[in-house]
Amino acid sequence: MFKIGCHLSSSKGYLEMGKTALKINANTFQFFSRNPRGGAIKALDKEDVEAFKKFAAENNFAPILAHAPYTYNACSANPKLRAFARASMSEDLARFEYLPGTMYNFHPGSHVGQGTETGIKYITETLNAILKPEQSTTVLLETMAGKGSEVGRTFEELKQIIDNTEQNQLLGVCLDTCHIFDGGYDIINGLDGVLERFDNIIGIKRLRAVHLNDSKNEMGSHKDRHEKIGEGHIGIEAITRIINHPSLRELPFYLETPNDTDGYAKEISMLRGLYEG
Repeated sequence: MFKIGCHLSSSKGYLEMGKTALKINANTFQFFSRNPRGGAIKALDKEDVEAFKKFAAENNFAPILAHAPYTYNACSANPKLRAFARASMSEDLARFEYLPGTMYNFHPGSHVGQGTETGIKYITETLNAILKPEQSTTVLLETMAGKGSEVGRTFEELKQIIDNTEQNQLLGVCLDTCHIFDGGYDIINGLDGVLERFDNIIGIKRLRAVHLNDSKNEMGSHKDRHEKIGEGHIGIEAITRIINHPSLRELPFYLETPNDTDGYAKEISMLRGLYEG
């Protein structure tokens, strides 16, 4: 089964997001766990949660993906910002216990001049504080483009975070096609080699989701600017190889392209036509 979805607004609740996804021929979706530019979070509607769980089961949905807000920086130089990220992520994870099987994706953060090693130290301190062995949610580290002082720009940096996290059985990776391309990984001409490198460093079993995006910039630009599928520097031929690759094709794909709902519907239709099997 091709597991494909896009990023949807969570303002109307889980059931409405599910209905919107189904309307555009998606069978999963991504959403922000709270206000992406702030920290506000609305009260949990348990009736909506239960209604969505029933709807998702009836329509054979793949796991949904919660995305942490951009305001979280677990490796900030400011201890108050690190504390905010830790408290908010902990609260997010507690809420997702009402939706077992949900995945939770976050940007590792920016070390803002402290150095990568210090950044990784702070990130793992946060993960060691919030991850509980009994939780049902898998937390995903997102591959980053290497803009500014971002941590997670290489597979090796993600590996260091995983190795230093006590409950790392709860950690996975979300591979963003735009980010790793902008980060210098040649997924156009060397996809097999990139995935082999990922497997050798992190382990392919850690790869749990894919953010499927084209890129406005050339490989190695470190700029992180998403483009619509087939309209950027990655291109439709490489995207087709990605969604059909034996190591990736069974994973859920989440579009984060610059689109409205109608645009996502067109991309999903196109990608379904390119998916083999």
